[in-house]
Amino acid sequence: MVDSTLGEGGHSEAFLQEYPQLQIVGLDADISIQNKAKERLRPFGARMHFFSGWFDDFYANYPVDLPKPDIELFDLGISVFHYEESGRGFSFRQEEPLDMRLSASEKSSAQDLVNSLPESALADILYRYGEERFSRRIAHAIVEVRRKSRIVFATQLAEIVSACVPAGYRHGAIHPATKTFQALRIAVNRELDRLPHVLPAAFSVLKPGGLMGVITFHSLEDRFVKNFFKVLGKTCICPPEQPKCICGGVPCADVLTRKPVIPTEAEIVRNGPSRSAKLRVIRKICDASPYRLDFKRWL
Repeated sequence: MVDSTLGEGGHSEAFLQEYPQLQIVGLDADISIQNKAKERLRPFGARMHFFSGWFDDFYANYPVDLPKPDIELFDLGISVFHYEESGRGFSFRQEEPLDMRLSASEKSSAQDLVNSLPESALADILYRYGEERFSRRIAHAIVEVRRKSRIVFATQLAEIVSACVPAGYRHGAIHPATKTFQALRIAVNRELDRLPHVLPAAFSVLKPGGLMGVITFHSLEDRFVKNFFKVLGKTCICPPEQPKCICGGVPCADVLTRKPVIPTEAEIVRNGPSRSAKLRVIRKICDASPYRLDFKRWL
């Protein structure tokens, strides 16, 4: 199995306990959280292997000495570790430097974006990645504040957002800066840019009969996954005017989740961040043609 988003190792631990013969390769771009996972998974010894780096790089250059995986898992959520322990400004409740990089390899931090992007570009990020309806108002407020002094801390940004949105929004069910922080994190780590590339690459190295599962927390992520799985499950995806089939003419995967699996109310009580999680799973039948794997056909 490849745990493509190892985090603190919770998923890998559960799989290793359930399947005594299973070997897992755990990927993570964040070395600090991977070190926590290594401690947690130490009792499993040589059954657990680790790779430091982004999952799209791993699958694009899949190691020749590794067998094709039977299972690939992606959990696209952010770990509690990043909110509570990383010190990188993921939480709007902590007075931490506004960084949000999951990997030191990323050049621009959230602080760089909020202090340098044009107002229109900043608003676009908040609207596209955070689905923030007050994106333009928030972007304008950020630009006005940074004219006087640099925005350095996460709490500064949270206060700017809270001060500029309507009172009803400020006192709503979620903190008014939630979507702004989500959007900046996605932009800093290029999360939605990586997904269309990694899914085809991961499917290509998956063993026939193997399973791919993806847990999403964002509507754009879920749309990518849903459409990609749909394309793999169709008999033919060629346009009607195409005189000859060039996609292979057979389904390449069984879509095992026609509707996504979502958490129960009891699970949400135990694990609040799971409330927006959606799990989709496919079983690979055969390799897909390059035409079918071209993400421009399913975005």
